[in-house]
Amino acid sequence: MDGDAMVGTDLQPPGGTVVTSRRKRSLVTFLMVLGPGIIVMEADNDAGAVSTYTQAGAQYGTHLLWVLILLLPITYFIQEMVARLGIVTGQGHAAMIYRRFGRWWGTFSLIDLQVANFLTLVTEFAAISLAMSKLGVAPLIAVPLSACALIALVFTGSYLRWERIVIALCLLDVAWFVMAAICAPNWHDVAVRSAVPNLPRGGMTSDLVFVLIALVGTTIAPWQLFFQQSCVADKKLRFTDLKWARLDTLIGAVFTILVAGAMMLVGDAAFRHGIGFDDKEGPAKMAVDLLPFAGPFVKNALLLMMVNAAVLGTTTISLSSAWAYGEVKQWPHSLHKKVKEAPGFYLIYAGCVFAAAAVVLIPQAPLQTIIIGVQVLAGLMLPSAIIFLQLMLNDRAMLGDEYVNKPWNNRVNWVIIAILFALSLMLALQVALPNLFNAH
Repeated sequence: MDGDAMVGTDLQPPGGTVVTSRRKRSLVTFLMVLGPGIIVMEADNDAGAVSTYTQAGAQYGTHLLWVLILLLPITYFIQEMVARLGIVTGQGHAAMIYRRFGRWWGTFSLIDLQVANFLTLVTEFAAISLAMSKLGVAPLIAVPLSACALIALVFTGSYLRWERIVIALCLLDVAWFVMAAICAPNWHDVAVRSAVPNLPRGGMTSDLVFVLIALVGTTIAPWQLFFQQSCVADKKLRFTDLKWARLDTLIGAVFTILVAGAMMLVGDAAFRHGIGFDDKEGPAKMAVDLLPFAGPFVKNALLLMMVNAAVLGTTTISLSSAWAYGEVKQWPHSLHKKVKEAPGFYLIYAGCVFAAAAVVLIPQAPLQTIIIGVQVLAGLMLPSAIIFLQLMLNDRAMLGDEYVNKPWNNRVNWVIIAILFALSLMLALQVALPNLFNAH
């Protein structure tokens, strides 16, 4: 697709003042490009991430911080490829898979995405239900109201309005740094265990393997590939915006990993005070149990940040489904369009939100088990999704010599794919041979 034909950033900011300074011009351009990278990264710190990271801290203290450091470059490299593909082609990820690999593989990837996305959406509303219950709001009130608010957020027919609201929600996650500081971890241990790979006491066990795969699955999820590329295409970024899109993605990756580390440190507070991680209510119960040690701010902030994480996850994941389906069906699919201009797109979004909310209201549903299980499922599905991405980024006929993957890109990516497949194999072995990784 001709990048010059795409409607990109406009260097005349609101108010009509023309920017002439080179430095200010660069800043204005970056601020206009800013959004997809930060949103896709921080929205992945969703309800499942809160549960997974705090569980890792509650069970193993600070021992797994180094895993997050290793995941930082992986998250950036994967999403940089997505942003590059979206800018060069001007199309979403689902559309490109159909175009490059044909209907069979396109249908496979779309079904794969929709199943994983729906299960993940259930976890988002599960977290809202658990957190709001601890704040004294009944699920029968909190869940439907949240679903309606999420519909209203998207149904405005304004991409820019949606983006600004979601970025503001992303920035609220700085509260995790405050909570981590209040919990007063051993900062020397934090520094050492972030820099030096180490295993908790007991070594490699089945539980540890499960948590490790969940950490990978929640830090890099298949929906992110579809969301960011469709978001870049919907925002109509141009070739000249690529360096700023990369910076947007890098800032998002760093911020997300730092927030994830803060979540793990909140879990570490439970570990240090002998508070077990509850498999049914997860971080919602942890927030209450930490009250005597960390005070009411941590309790309330943890519960509210669970809700914030779920809202971020729900809107982005539902949009990734709606964009992907709209691309494949060749329906109008843009947040720039009003509901009456793209009814199918908005109907898919609303359907995903309401269906997931309905599942959570089923009595006695094992919400916390669903939350962690979905993160593991995402870790299993990720390798195949990245292979599609890797093959597309090596298509010179589609991307040209300038934007195709460089040799170093390919070496890094195949190492990432090999690691992800190894983790998937470990999970399969754990299921088949439950005692394989037990030290005792």
